[in-house]
Amino acid sequence: MSSLPVFLGQSSVQVAKKLLGCTVEREIDGIKVTGRIVETEAYDQSDAASHTYRGKTDRNAVMFGESGHAYIYFTYGMHYCFNVSTGSVGHGAGVLIRALEPIDGLEIMRVNRAGRPDGDLTNGPAKLCKALKIDMSLRGHDLRQSPFRLCAAELKDDELVVTATRIGISQAADLPWRFYIKGNPHVSKQ
Repeated sequence: MSSLPVFLGQSSVQVAKKLLGCTVEREIDGIKVTGRIVETEAYDQSDAASHTYRGKTDRNAVMFGESGHAYIYFTYGMHYCFNVSTGSVGHGAGVLIRALEPIDGLEIMRVNRAGRPDGDLTNGPAKLCKALKIDMSLRGHDLRQSPFRLCAAELKDDELVVTATRIGISQAADLPWRFYIKGNPHVSKQ
């Protein structure tokens, strides 16, 4: 593992594919909690499902800023979701992290997910935010710095990437902008 991936300045669709295999590190009470990205979805200002579709607002400003920052939002009055800002400054784009494969800090994830089975800890965008204590306090956070970091890593030699349509949206639902590692048990929906 190394520092923040250099490809984050590319389009959200390109970045969504390349983030597969990278890791997210979260420090909670001095303990490192880590997950490997196994599922993503791309969003762009040209896309009616994106929070940036209608232009820049206070809520979505992170996605119009420098790539490599955390765009966190609250949904359904109860869940947080985590995106990585991508592309160039002024262009609203990002990648939703949909699922992680737990690596380190399983004990903390289990506590934060109230005794859920290990296979159900981080297999969805709201689940992974709860497991890693990702909330609005991290909105805009530079993912190069503690306590919340994104680290470059590669797919394993035998891993294949599946391209699919995005989940849980009504606008632009036909775009093939969801990517996941084929057969990985932590993907939210195969």
